[in-house]
Amino acid sequence: MAADKYIVVFEDNVTPAMVDEYAKSITDSGGEVVNRFDNVLNGFSAKISPEKFAEFNSLQGGVIKYIGARRSLRPHLIRD
Repeated sequence: MAADKYIVVFEDNVTPAMVDEYAKSITDSGGEVVNRFDNVLNGFSAKISPEKFAEFNSLQGGVIKYIGARRSLRPHLIRD
């Protein structure tokens, strides 16, 4: 199945080693961790299968603070 892009943010008490394990579970299931946000957020962006998304989504309120679709931000040209 096709993977969609998501941002996954973990709770503050989740250690970098734990984030590494969750990232590995994504790659082990055929997904891809695209960016790590260790210095900004405790999380990463990734291409995640629908099955892995359902698994991670069930962890919200536990180890995952937020998981949501990654959207591209495009700069807007403002003219005077």
